[in-house]
Amino acid sequence: MSRIPTLTFLHEQLRRARQARGLSQEELGKRVNYSSSYVSAVETGQSPVKPDYLAVRDSKDPAGPALTFPPASWRAFVAATPTSH
Repeated sequence: MSRIPTLTFLHEQLRRARQARGLSQEELGKRVNYSSSYVSAVETGQSPVKPDYLAVRDSKDPAGPALTFPPASWRAFVAATPTSH
């Protein structure tokens, strides 16, 4: 099963963000009320990211405000994303 490049990027960004904050998968899991094995599965693309927990931020201002989407809107965005570059 091939993964959509946009989603692959998202999984990698989640891992990088966790590591940049010095959190282990277990520590992050405790903070968001998920198991470390679920955090691992999300970071490796084995489990889907739950879209109701995603927010979009400006990469030039990562500490700035976030734009959040309802789950149905996020799924529609992902579905409309091209699968090739």
